[in-house]
Amino acid sequence: MDVADRLDLTLRLVQGHGQDQGQARVSVAELAQRLGVSEMTVRRDLDVLERQGLVRRVHGGAVPGRPREEGGGFEARQAWQTATKDRLGAAVAGLVEPGSRVLLDAGTTTVHVAEHLAARGPLTVAVLSLQAALRLADRPGIDLLVVGGRSRPGERSLVGPLALRTLESLAFDVFVMSIGGVHATHGWSEFSLEDAAVKQVGLGQAARTVAVADATKLGVRAFSQVAPLDAVHSFVTDAAAADPATHPGGPQTLDALRDAGVETRLA
Repeated sequence: MDVADRLDLTLRLVQGHGQDQGQARVSVAELAQRLGVSEMTVRRDLDVLERQGLVRRVHGGAVPGRPREEGGGFEARQAWQTATKDRLGAAVAGLVEPGSRVLLDAGTTTVHVAEHLAARGPLTVAVLSLQAALRLADRPGIDLLVVGGRSRPGERSLVGPLALRTLESLAFDVFVMSIGGVHATHGWSEFSLEDAAVKQVGLGQAARTVAVADATKLGVRAFSQVAPLDAVHSFVTDAAAADPATHPGGPQTLDALRDAGVETRLA
């Protein structure tokens, strides 16, 4: 396991322990045993995560440093779990056939999707985030469309009536949808009403929707419901979603997705 993946898993273990046990600390010894590394290595990794504000060191261990809600803004989140999100980006891009018309959602994970889509051309890609637009601009084989709208402060996602009207005038082969939460009972949901509204229109304008999210989003019910589980055709997440030790709500959510007819892929 490389350093980036180990940091990803360490963060997940701390977050999952806090969620499952009411912010109880996870000990350095527990982390070392779960990760198969020395306690000294765990302490160094926790120091790195604490400097990023993602965990808080306590005596003998750590607790989550931030709430799970996505209120920290794109800049605060873009460095989180980058190795995992890059794997997800590659897996999602592999589901997009050359020649497709793609609607690419906003979010930190979909920026990684954009990087990998650049090699799948020719494609027409309409983007809902300024970050994704930067990744795809001037790339050979990519016909880039920037959906109009208001740039949501802190996120640079494109939302509002202008974005909705633009989407309603277009048709797509694939909608790559990021998501704030996916819950076995409550379906797909978002933390922002504006983002939820854009996703709802995107779902209606695409022949197929591929949802993507890292495993921290499984079992989460965010503020605004986007759609029931069966509104999506495929879901790509990472293998940690199947591990109840890191994500207590993961296995139940994956089972519910499969029961709803959603193809699930673990990257």
